[in-house]
Amino acid sequence: MLSKKTQYAFKALMYLTEKNADGPVLIAEISKKKKIPLKFLENILLELKKAGILSSKKGKGGGYFFNLPPEKIPLAKVMRLIDGPIALLPCVSLNFYEKCKNCEEKKCGLNKVMIEVRDATLSVLENRTVADISHL
Repeated sequence: MLSKKTQYAFKALMYLTEKNADGPVLIAEISKKKKIPLKFLENILLELKKAGILSSKKGKGGGYFFNLPPEKIPLAKVMRLIDGPIALLPCVSLNFYEKCKNCEEKKCGLNKVMIEVRDATLSVLENRTVADISHL
């Protein structure tokens, strides 16, 4: 399940996509229009900025804007950045792998099924972008 933080990140990115041609967008505007608590949004946008997805400009005419085109930002990238692993079990995660305690992965049926779930999920999330969710 997507965390509230990831849902807010996607809402903010969708709004920025809509306003992309207008230049930088104030954080207060995003907060108000998308009903995202301001302090929470500040942290989310800062994470997206540190990851190189967004940039910001201070002063008059300032705000947040895309550092990368929305069509170049896979949904999986945003989800991993905000929530961490996409896989449902740590033993099948590609980027956050951890061996399960007291488990032999080679013989574990759950591991095999969760690999299929991970691969199916990633085939969508790696190939759909912020631009896609902004135009559906």
